[in-house]
Amino acid sequence: MSVVVVGIEHHQAPLDLLELVAVGDAEAPKVLGALGDRINLQEAVLLSTGLRTEVYAVVDRFHDAVHEVQEVLADTAGVPVAELEGHLSVRFDDDVATHLFAVASGLESAVPGEPEVLGQVRRAWERAQTERVSGPVLAELFRHALHTGKRVRSETGIARGTTSFSHAATGLAERARSGGLAGTSTVVVGAGEIGAGVVRALRDLPVGRRPAEVVVANRTAERAAALVAGGAPGMVLRATEFDALGDALDSADVVVSALEAAGHVLTAAHLAPSGTRDARPLLVVDLGMPRNVDPASRSIPGVTLLDMDDISTSVAQAMDDRRGEATEAHAIVAEEVVRYRNAARARGAAPVIAALRARLEEARTAELDRRRNRFGALSDEEWAQIDAVTRAVLAKLVHEPTVLLKETAGTPRGERMVEALRTLFDL
Repeated sequence: MSVVVVGIEHHQAPLDLLELVAVGDAEAPKVLGALGDRINLQEAVLLSTGLRTEVYAVVDRFHDAVHEVQEVLADTAGVPVAELEGHLSVRFDDDVATHLFAVASGLESAVPGEPEVLGQVRRAWERAQTERVSGPVLAELFRHALHTGKRVRSETGIARGTTSFSHAATGLAERARSGGLAGTSTVVVGAGEIGAGVVRALRDLPVGRRPAEVVVANRTAERAAALVAGGAPGMVLRATEFDALGDALDSADVVVSALEAAGHVLTAAHLAPSGTRDARPLLVVDLGMPRNVDPASRSIPGVTLLDMDDISTSVAQAMDDRRGEATEAHAIVAEEVVRYRNAARARGAAPVIAALRARLEEARTAELDRRRNRFGALSDEEWAQIDAVTRAVLAKLVHEPTVLLKETAGTPRGERMVEALRTLFDL
């Protein structure tokens, strides 16, 4: 058996394809169910963070299993497998741990060090457990990944400064708009994790750079109201019903959208000048994945639309001063991968070898007991000789497998043999 990860990431695929493959919380159980039904997938975890969608799996037949994962991702996206293949990456065995530990540490994010991904990794694993498609192999892998992510954040400066999409989007909006955000009317669409982060980032701005007003629109009005509670000096914070979003947009200078939605929440009709909305400049920042804002809005005079691609480019240009922290973080990841492999060695071969010997010894003694009545004329001394001979034969039979398991413990080959023994002997 092998551990593999098959996925698509922001640095190797266009945004159009990424948003097709992205799996929201509501759709995740269905996709996990499809993965669990595949014959070559023994365990699975689905990690979809918007800019990456990956399936971690314990598999039997490598090539067949990879194809099965590709089929599930293609079905999710509604595209042929061939359209995805050129953009998918496949990692196996040791590379899986290295990659996942780096992902959990924020090193593979469009905004390196961003804090949201660690929670996303945790929720992905918990969801797979809830859906009963994850097992002991992936449990150990994800537990160690979460530990690594926490360690990187506590021991390096990779998470210092602009590390979240929320702060990155706020900074980009400030730079993109003449005069920054000071004195603007800013609408934040969505009060989830990223939307709440945008509001916090706006609050963190110095008083002279803050918007004059921030309106939070959310499907659940109570959540929006809780987000604006407490206010902020020099800035009016208020919540609005999602149905009243149009009224808020009429007076907006800046719009930041961060909803999880299947289709476009903001269309060209929402953003175009109308009877109530004049033709003043409007900056729109789309943090949704799939995208919340219809890309056709770019053609509206006065509207500037920025999306994840723009944020990723902006952040990449601003990250040069943190290369040292990234190098240190990668060193921690490498160290934790070694620890993970050593732990796998410690827990892998020895218990299986002991269980195998116990199972075979149980079978040996049970067979002797079953046949004792048929050879009642044998003396105790003769039975002792038979016992010794069968014990010696058994020891010789398991000697070579035991040596091989010990020598390969902690390696991908050793893990495959351990899993094979567990399956063959029901250990």
